[in-house]
Amino acid sequence: MVPPPAQINGRLADALKTYVRPQLLLLDELGYLPIDKRGADLLFQVVAARYELGSIVITTNRPFREWGKLFDVDNTLATALIDRLMHHGEGIVIQGASYRMRDKCPDSTDE
Repeated sequence: MVPPPAQINGRLADALKTYVRPQLLLLDELGYLPIDKRGADLLFQVVAARYELGSIVITTNRPFREWGKLFDVDNTLATALIDRLMHHGEGIVIQGASYRMRDKCPDSTDE
């Protein structure tokens, strides 16, 4: 496994600060693309560093029970991540039709 460029250059700590510093970090559509072991470890480092310091908003269409699969089948990492996110956090489930599809006619076959 090849380390990320910031790690190769000895600048990983500086690179992580970019994600730790803001008051609010927004992670949109978590799970849309696969996350390998290295990516999961880096995400955990960011969440752990922000824990009790800054807010994180995550959007995803994946329930918590599937997060182990998102993170390269690492249920331990997924559980630790969820634990930190939910300790002071709140999950909000939004149900209903997609906002992006609001102007589409229900019978429309347009792509």
